[in-house]
Amino acid sequence: MSPVDILALCWFLTLWIGYTLFAKRRARQTICLASELRGKRTRWMKEMLVRENRMADIAIIAALERNIAFFASSSLLILAGLLTALASVEKLHLMIDELAISAAQTNAQIQIKLLLLMGMFIFAFFQFTWALRQYGFGAVLVGAAPTGNRMSEEEVELFANRAAKVVDQAGHSFNYGLRAIYFSLATLSWFIDPRLFMLASVVTMLVMYQREFHSKVLKALKDCH
Repeated sequence: MSPVDILALCWFLTLWIGYTLFAKRRARQTICLASELRGKRTRWMKEMLVRENRMADIAIIAALERNIAFFASSSLLILAGLLTALASVEKLHLMIDELAISAAQTNAQIQIKLLLLMGMFIFAFFQFTWALRQYGFGAVLVGAAPTGNRMSEEEVELFANRAAKVVDQAGHSFNYGLRAIYFSLATLSWFIDPRLFMLASVVTMLVMYQREFHSKVLKALKDCH
């Protein structure tokens, strides 16, 4: 790869990994989607303990699992498409040369970019399937939860926090998978020009930051007590 390509790749990885670490740390210090949803999940588990019929709670978890299953299966389909593109790199080369702004690319350069995309979707698939398993663990906890009126207030608080943490971890895994998909869209611009790739990576990071820390839905969640 050219020096500009190497710089663009390092810039991209720094933004992706750096933003993930930043968002995780920032969530402990300020209000964001992650912190608000953690509070709502704890409240959900407390309400679940005082309900005799918990079919609604199981239905909510099942709906969340269906949404994640869609992304997991889509990741596999995209991986299959990338494998096909990797096997037909010469035909892909002709199309990319017409779109590229920078110097002509070699087959090896295109293969490296396709391999990066494949790695990102493999990562996303693992995150989505792990989120599915964790939501399954949450469903087991809901099914095994004792009736709240037979528990002390301290026991209710302890169980609700632990159950909410399991569901919360599933949400985090889903979020990591989504971030990989968002950044993979920025990676597509690398086929056109490495400088455009660097710009697209910044724009993607800013969009995610705005949604997680300054979006209208965050304000709505904060107003729901």
